[in-house]
Amino acid sequence: MASVNLEFENKLWEMADKLRGNIESSEYKHVVLGLIFLKYISDAFEEKYAELVAEGDGFEEDIDAYAEDNVFFVPVEARWENIKKEAKKPTIGQTIDDAMILIEKNNATLKGVLPKNYARPEIDKAKLGELIDLFSFNLGNKDAKAQDLLGRVYEYFLGKFGSSEGEFYTPPTIVKLLVGMIEPFKGRVYDPCCGSGGMFVQSAKFVEEHQGRKDDIHIYGQEYTATTWRLCKMNLAIRGIDGNLGERDADTFANDLHKNLRADYILANPPFNVSDYALVQDDVRWKYGIPPKNNANYAWIEHMISKLSPNGIAGFVLANGSMSTSTKQEAEIRKSIIEAGLVDCIITMPPNLFYNVTIPVCLWFISKKRDNRSDKILFIDARKMGTMVTRKHRELSDKEIKQIYDTYHNWQDEKGYKDVQGFCKSADIEDVRGHEYILTPGRYVGIEEVEDDGEPFDEKMTRLTSKLAEMFVKSHKLEEEIKQRLGRIGYEF
Repeated sequence: MASVNLEFENKLWEMADKLRGNIESSEYKHVVLGLIFLKYISDAFEEKYAELVAEGDGFEEDIDAYAEDNVFFVPVEARWENIKKEAKKPTIGQTIDDAMILIEKNNATLKGVLPKNYARPEIDKAKLGELIDLFSFNLGNKDAKAQDLLGRVYEYFLGKFGSSEGEFYTPPTIVKLLVGMIEPFKGRVYDPCCGSGGMFVQSAKFVEEHQGRKDDIHIYGQEYTATTWRLCKMNLAIRGIDGNLGERDADTFANDLHKNLRADYILANPPFNVSDYALVQDDVRWKYGIPPKNNANYAWIEHMISKLSPNGIAGFVLANGSMSTSTKQEAEIRKSIIEAGLVDCIITMPPNLFYNVTIPVCLWFISKKRDNRSDKILFIDARKMGTMVTRKHRELSDKEIKQIYDTYHNWQDEKGYKDVQGFCKSADIEDVRGHEYILTPGRYVGIEEVEDDGEPFDEKMTRLTSKLAEMFVKSHKLEEEIKQRLGRIGYEF
């Protein structure tokens, strides 16, 4: 992977961003990501096409010959070489739209997925032609696939667009930690609000990194926003991941597309504190109490619990308020699921992990299989972890992520786990009852021990109070000087 690095991806982004012109970022992402997808499937098709020609059996235009290898069939008019030839013409927008329509017509799984509005007047056709030139390098051949070149470019662009929008993109730090915690080796993986599919992609990576196969896991998802549902379909297709996202976008509460699903793993980043959602009072999902209409947090929790298999585990992101809310309905639900022995682990995260959300977040882990620890909950306080990589954005290092999930796994396996003051605590259910079922880790882990610097307390206090007195004197002098200067210009007080 040495040849594929962030410098390459960032340069590509900078060049593409310069070509945006007057198109809003929210619209431009579909222009760019659609082109990347089109280039990728065209390259992958051309590679398979050359193989079939070499075999000499005349199957190079046979759709089934491509489907066998999970390669999308690309008609002649939609192939990148044709699009590149037309790039400098004012009709290039219509050429791309026609190509997208043809590809959907020949590949049933892409029906209704690809963007088809490149011909609209707002898009500068000269800049569109320059974008085509920019992406005219091989994205789908074996060397590029081996380095996951297209997937990385697509993911990087998703992240850059996510930094300005965010609703469809969960930061890699969060996704890696969730996946590392629940370890989706084999079985059904579900995300009820799947966004652009980051949870699925990371799950597939996890399986492959542990010598498994992508088809060891079966993907199920649902997404409310139509454009984001399409992004997810493209993201999975680029990664060669077969997923069931339903026929189209849909509201998880009003129209559950996977009613009979019982998932082995659930990964999710639901929208925080949604104040108006489709609440059906007598829904079978509300086993632990009817959630309030004005906040969907606990509706998401109960929905996910209802989707777990008998041995299933769920890891999801919520706003910090979910751990301690005293609203009657939410408090009762929280008490019920704790007493049912479902809450396995709670982690408080540091601020600034999300690109456009400053609200503090926590991670919940709900497990149906807790035979040896059903009367305990692991609390982890990770608020001091991470490094600010920009003025507004923080990331956890791989080492920090590993420290957290190793702590969890050691606790699960009862091997080498120890409480660490200020970081982690295995609390008995009695402790949680004593705290009125509040799940904020800070209540349990305590304050991190500070190393004694050897200075006697009396001496330290004398030194510090002396410094404080000096600062008070300086502040009084500054106050007088400010008053005098304001007085000179007629603003005495």
